[in-house]
Amino acid sequence: MKIEIFGTGCRKCKRLEKNVETAVKEMGIEAKIEKVQDINDIASRGVMMTPALAVDGDIIASGKLLNPEEIKKLLK
Repeated sequence: MKIEIFGTGCRKCKRLEKNVETAVKEMGIEAKIEKVQDINDIASRGVMMTPALAVDGDIIASGKLLNPEEIKKLLK
């Protein structure tokens, strides 16, 4: 599984990254977590609001800081 976190490095984006790491660890799943910080890359993927989250190329959340429980529900 590939999880991408879109954001330019703001506090919420960094918090989303930590929450994703927590959710993945608690679920015991293998995932490659990548940060996408280049604004052109973010825009080219259709993300208009950050932080955003993509799983295997599909944007599953945008403009919202998800907590670990919300992330786990989306990853199931």
